[in-house]
Amino acid sequence: MSRQSQGGSGGHLSGAPIAPVAIRGGESVADLIDSAFLAYNAGRLREACQLLVQRILRPEVTVGLSLSGALTPAGLGMSALIPLVEAGFVDWIVSTGAILYHDAHFGLGLEMRRGRPNVSDVELRAEGVVRIYDIFFDYDVLLSTDKFFRQIIDGPEFQRSMGTAEFHHLCGRYVAERERALGLDRKSLLAACYEAGVPVYSSSPGDSSIGMNVAERALSGSALRIDSAIDVNETAALVLGAKRGGGKSAVVIMGGGSPKNFMLQTEPQLQEVLGLEEAGHDYFLQITDARPDTGGLSGATPSEAVSWGKVDPDALPDTVVCYLDVSIGLPLLTAYALARSEPRRQTRLYDRRGELLSRLESEYREAR
Repeated sequence: MSRQSQGGSGGHLSGAPIAPVAIRGGESVADLIDSAFLAYNAGRLREACQLLVQRILRPEVTVGLSLSGALTPAGLGMSALIPLVEAGFVDWIVSTGAILYHDAHFGLGLEMRRGRPNVSDVELRAEGVVRIYDIFFDYDVLLSTDKFFRQIIDGPEFQRSMGTAEFHHLCGRYVAERERALGLDRKSLLAACYEAGVPVYSSSPGDSSIGMNVAERALSGSALRIDSAIDVNETAALVLGAKRGGGKSAVVIMGGGSPKNFMLQTEPQLQEVLGLEEAGHDYFLQITDARPDTGGLSGATPSEAVSWGKVDPDALPDTVVCYLDVSIGLPLLTAYALARSEPRRQTRLYDRRGELLSRLESEYREAR
């Protein structure tokens, strides 16, 4: 028998033997992932957890988190996302508007309840109950949240053009105030990001009930306008600032969709459009249930992203994709990170947007 076939140190048989200890029931989540998640998508989740803790959460790495899917209605804002933000593990976010809208319910003291997916939707409609698969809530939750957003965006600080980071920061301030008035422990991701100075962008601000209420106020004379060009340049500036400051840029992608593309397009914006010298993001971690062979962006691999300049080709060894439901993977990833990594200093990138944008503008003028 050859040395390699006996588990020698070279070639394709150099990996660790699959010889896990028996599960006894007292293991921590982190220990279970390290010892028993050895192959298939469990193996990829172990690799993702280890990549996050060993490389991505280093102090010099700026971490962008993209979010899609109905995460906050399932409570993942409170259970997983807020702890990541408060630990300093997230520096900036791109989210769907729907995630942020449903997140606000909890900060306003409104309830979402567990239900069943096999109930008649005709009956639910007749009873004024709204369903997100197996989550039920009263229709009035929507009406009350709509009313809250309409009331706050009538305020004088909203009567101008702004990007989504500034808009969500202002909204987060009001949600945080409502939480305090109601005596709630931290329930809202928007409020947590406001407190931590984490900028929150939405790639399609009109595609949610928040955007719908902004549109309604426009009909009533509001001067609020969401300017997506601000977002495109600001997010590119965050990445450029990370790289030019001697650090690295990581993207952590929950799901896919428009937020994934918006986060990754920061590098083509720098290289292709602005003509700046750059190589791509340094770390790529994604949890998705989308397949790559359909051609959609949600399932596009990090190696495909290299061809667009989105990911540094030298960084491919530091990329992991887990084909897994985010509602399973995200809590495990969070538990592992909190168990294996000390909290990081919060970078408060929201407060540095102007400074970083000025650096981008300066380099752009020089490149032209």
